[in-house]
Amino acid sequence: MPDAARLIAALCICCVGFIVSHQIIPLMPESTSFGYFTYVNAIIGVCVGWTVMGKRAGRGPTAAIHNGFGGVMMMVLWCLFVHSSYQMFDRAMANWYNGAFDALLAIFKFMAEYGLVMINPLVIFSLIAGGILSGLATEFAWRTWR
Repeated sequence: MPDAARLIAALCICCVGFIVSHQIIPLMPESTSFGYFTYVNAIIGVCVGWTVMGKRAGRGPTAAIHNGFGGVMMMVLWCLFVHSSYQMFDRAMANWYNGAFDALLAIFKFMAEYGLVMINPLVIFSLIAGGILSGLATEFAWRTWR
């Protein structure tokens, strides 16, 4: 059921995903083509905010902070999975893998590589601060517009 908490959670996590995406771009090699990288992450943020964070609103401020952390972590995991799957599919079409199992293992290898790129103090701080603010804003929206 649509409500204000789901909308605010979707918008907040979308903004966090968009901002962090722009912080990650300079950390990648210069030859990397990003294309729709930031927009895909923002759309994943909207979906995670709506489905994960929005339905958990209304349990108090401590739970709101945990909700924000959980939402941000889900967004990071889904973004890593989507971009790693895209990278694997691109290489699979160029016949890089001997079988389906090698291709599936490559997804997790790419997730680990991209996750290591994200270990940057600015990115981590942005994710933590964005998660806290998103969780509190979602809780505020739930309490204000029921």
